[in-house]
Amino acid sequence: MRVLRVSPGWVVIEAAVALAERLAADTGTDYQGGKRIVMNALGGIPLGRPAKPQEVAHLIAFLAPSLAGAMTGTKVIMDCGTVPTAMRNAS
Repeated sequence: MRVLRVSPGWVVIEAAVALAERLAADTGTDYQGGKRIVMNALGGIPLGRPAKPQEVAHLIAFLAPSLAGAMTGTKVIMDCGTVPTAMRNAS
């Protein structure tokens, strides 16, 4: 049995867009300003943007047995750099 875990961070889905729009309206800014508020609340996103749903879907498709059948016991974090990792801290 294979066990894999995908851990996405903030992904631009309908609810995320609604949150950014609501924050923008509440603070008198635009949608980009609302996104910035969310990114700052998360401690920053080094890539400067949230993930796209298609990116998460592509990762899951890659992890399907036909493409990554030898992988198991793996956690893949897809958060555009939000959560610091040992590799990022080493550079």
